[in-house]
Formats: sequence, structure tokens, C-alpha cells
Amino acid sequence: MKRSIVVFSLMAMSGLAFADGFSYTYLQASYGTVDVDNISVDGDGFGLSGSYGITDELNIIAGVQAADFDTIGDAKDWSVGLGVHTSITDLMDVTGSVSYVDTEFEPLGGPTFSDDGFALAVGLRANVASMIEVNAGITYVDLSTGGDDTSFGGGALYNFTDMFSVGLSAKWEERFGDDTATYSLSGRIYFGN
Repeated sequence: MKRSIVVFSLMAMSGLAFADGFSYTYLQASYGTVDVDNISVDGDGFGLSGSYGITDELNIIAGVQAADFDTIGDAKDWSVGLGVHTSITDLMDVTGSVSYVDTEFEPLGGPTFSDDGFALAVGLRANVASMIEVNAGITYVDLSTGGDDTSFGGGALYNFTDMFSVGLSAKWEERFGDDTATYSLSGRIYFGN
């Protein structure tokens, strides 16, 4: 349960496609729900993440999230890292990233637990229509005392303009024997290519 405080994946695997490639410079706000099956715990929260393209193939990624699990407590996490991306076709990029992750869980009536570690992610971004992008990826997180975990996720973005998109995403994982599903709705603003 300790690692369930990392409630949202690094969201740097999706973006808007321009004529000369995908944009890796954006700011994104998200609302998500988390469902932990075996102990019947649900939570919801907000996140803010971003990416800044520093070269044609490198980008800096960062994010902060907070979630409230009504019956057990509050979770917060933040991350910062470096992403790499390259085109494998005109309509598809392969992405990867490495990030530092810091998590905190404050249970109701108990002491605060905090942990840190790193995350490795790999994914694909693809344009499937002129205004629709889909993405999928795998993320591995290794925390100092909380152990390691692998999650699988995917999503889609609808590009209303060259500067604004709305997306839906989902992530599935097993943590300490508990099947966990996270579903998110996001809005993204682009600041260039």
C-alpha cells in the first residue's frame, strides 16, 4: 500500500502532433480516480505535470500530484526527470524517461510515511487521425524502502487546436497483492514544438 501513493503515472508520454513531429513542450492539469480492489479503497486527486523540449530528442519532465483516500489518508508525490524521444515513422514516436520520484503518505491517525527512488518509462505515441493521438507505455518504479513496481498504461488525446488538448488515460498495476487502477481526465496547453 505504501507505493499506492504514487497515484498518477508520469504523463510525459503523450502530446500533440504537428506537421514536423510531436510537441514535447506543454503544461498539463489532471483529475484522476484510484481504485484499489482487494481492500476496497477509492481515492481521487489532482495533478500538474509538464515537459520542456530542450533539444530535438530530449525533454525535461516534472510533475506533482495529490490524492485523498477518504478512509485511509492523503497521498502526495512529485517527480523530475529527463525524457528522450525519436520518430519511428512520420506518425509515431518511441519515448523513454528516467526520473527521481519522491512520495509521501499521511494515514488517518498515524505517522507520515515518505520514500524516494527512481522511475524508468518507455512508451509509444501515435497519431491515428488528424486530431487524435493515442499513447501506451510501461513504467518501472523502484523506491528506497517501498520496493519496486511495474505499471501499464494508455490514453488518448483530442487536439482541439494546435495549443490545446483534452485527454483520457488509464493505468493498471499490482501493488502488494492489490490490483490498482487509475483513471484520469486532463487538459493540456502546448507552448511550441
